[in-house]
Amino acid sequence: MTDAATPLWDLRIQGKTALITGAGRGIGRACAVAFAEAGAKVIAVARTAADLESLATEYPEAIEIWVNDVTEEIFYQRIEALTKLDVLVNNAGTNRPQPFVDVDIEALNSVIDLNVRAMFQTAQSTARVMVRNGSGSIINMSSQMGHIGSPNRSVYCMTKHAVEGLTKAMAVELAPKGVRVNALAPTFIETPMTRSMMDDPGFKEFVQRMIPLGKVGQPNDVAVAALYLASDASAMVTGHSLRIDGGWTAA
Repeated sequence: MTDAATPLWDLRIQGKTALITGAGRGIGRACAVAFAEAGAKVIAVARTAADLESLATEYPEAIEIWVNDVTEEIFYQRIEALTKLDVLVNNAGTNRPQPFVDVDIEALNSVIDLNVRAMFQTAQSTARVMVRNGSGSIINMSSQMGHIGSPNRSVYCMTKHAVEGLTKAMAVELAPKGVRVNALAPTFIETPMTRSMMDDPGFKEFVQRMIPLGKVGQPNDVAVAALYLASDASAMVTGHSLRIDGGWTAA
């Protein structure tokens, strides 16, 4: 229910505290900026201080920076020490494209550790805070590759399918405790992580051909979707994977 002065579509994000991992660049940075401009108090997390410091300079009142490695126990302890946490954008992740038969153990371990293990533990620590407070919204960053397969991306696809399963299981278990859990599943987005791929004209043409809308996504396409899932406008949405893929997985 909303009062007469509040439109049904109002995102109502102002005053919420949002933790955003991988916030130094790309999608995470776009989310940090979008949430700050929407009136949230943002905790921006990344390993590189310089990337975060520029965010804090731009939004000194709205963004607090944490220079942390999301795979380390001290980060989870820091989350659990918070008294208020309304939103998690569980965004930190990586990709190491290799042909399946050539995947090396170091690449396998590093992608699993960040995309699955760290995402699980970050969500777990966040859920402990939210359950104490009786409410919250957790947004796990998945991918269209969590719904399909793709050459040279077996490890990445595997981890993003795991994120999709984790999201559904968390949503069912945490719903009675007032915590919603959803996933975002973008297509290829123009970010520092994908820049080298997009610099290959053949690869960029392939991506655009696979997307019925005929264009590569931008970080803000994902940020506005995160705002929706974080806000009261999505109060009846949980266990969902919102695909921001220009129609790739529908074709």
